[in-house]
Amino acid sequence: MTKEECYQLGKITKPWGIKGQVVFFLDVDSPEDYAELDSAFVEVKGSLVPYFFHLENINGNKAVVTFEDLKPEEAHALVGCDLYLPLDMLPKLTGNQFYFHEVRGFRVVDDVYGDIGTIQTIIEYPAQPLFQIINGDKEILVPVIDPVIKQVDRENKTIYITAPNGLIDLYLQS
Repeated sequence: MTKEECYQLGKITKPWGIKGQVVFFLDVDSPEDYAELDSAFVEVKGSLVPYFFHLENINGNKAVVTFEDLKPEEAHALVGCDLYLPLDMLPKLTGNQFYFHEVRGFRVVDDVYGDIGTIQTIIEYPAQPLFQIINGDKEILVPVIDPVIKQVDRENKTIYITAPNGLIDLYLQS
């Protein structure tokens, strides 16, 4: 399993108690969806290693777990490592919700300009993510925000948008 075939679930943040438990930080919108989780890939020295565990409880985005077949010091040595799950374990999204990796290669159609190009990637800035759209030899950056995204058509791999006034002009006129 490679990182490209997975999504990051979270991170092992600290030891817990004296029996070798650790705390997982689950970087997801609905941690309760993972209450039955019993295994994950842990990134150790650049490689994804499968581990089995018992999830003892979830409180918000934190979960206390005990690894199977690991001594306390072995479990504690994993603190700071990232957690991954295969992409096919992502909860399915509907409507205008999407995962960033899911829309790479989608066409983008603007209300005014029509087909403005293909999503190359999504650039994640602290303020807001941006679609990086390639139109021939030009790059167009469009904010990934609800007021801009009108419809996600998964079947036709197209996203319909209403770009802020003048934004597309900035890229296509230069």
